[in-house]
Amino acid sequence: MNTDMTGKAALITGAASGLGRATALKFAAAGADLWLADVNAAGLEETVAMLADSGSTIGHEVVDLSDPEACMQAVVAAVARFGRLDALCNVAGLIYLANTPQMPLDQYQRTIDVNLSAPFHLSQAAIPHLLESHGAIVNVASSAAHIGEAYAAAYCASKWGILGMTKAMAMEFQKAPIRINAVAPGGMVTNIAANFVPPEGCDFDLIKRFSGMRGTVEVADVADMILMLASEAGRGFHGACIDIDAGITAG
Repeated sequence: MNTDMTGKAALITGAASGLGRATALKFAAAGADLWLADVNAAGLEETVAMLADSGSTIGHEVVDLSDPEACMQAVVAAVARFGRLDALCNVAGLIYLANTPQMPLDQYQRTIDVNLSAPFHLSQAAIPHLLESHGAIVNVASSAAHIGEAYAAAYCASKWGILGMTKAMAMEFQKAPIRINAVAPGGMVTNIAANFVPPEGCDFDLIKRFSGMRGTVEVADVADMILMLASEAGRGFHGACIDIDAGITAG
């Protein structure tokens, strides 16, 4: 598979840790220049340091993706730095588990803002540039885009939404030189998993229903899939959602 991204530029959100960082490492290894965005300044600096010897040109900025204007300006900054944009990777995400009646409004709103609205605003700004470069958008959905998960109503809503948005945009641009796809990982060992806090009084039997029998998914494997979809190797994919969840949604 041709995943060579030499001479191309990618914007990756959530790059301070977890899947976003792994994606940045994979794209740099494939030769891409990178614009990295995250709200976590310290983690972002660590990622940049890890890429210091990659040979790629690395730009980065601290961005609060819950701010639509900040999303759009991140695209402007990336294009200003590289003069082009070939891939937008909407990786950043968060989850708050809560009993639905008790979920704080700010947690609900931030879940929707970061997981769903931010990819929309980033795509709005990026699409004109991606049409010029015949580029790609890769959104990160989740196994929660396919099944209901107890105590995760807001998260599921955001991930079902990102899947629907991916397919709707793919239909809108069926006749245009751009590809828009998604990956849907199962549980991974990331900061999200490390900071797992079950809601008070939760029923763990319900949580086990969306826990994979085969364990977690390797972050690097998901990053490989994002790279494939963004590169020439993914030229046949448009409007697809690639499940990489170790069988959670199989049945």
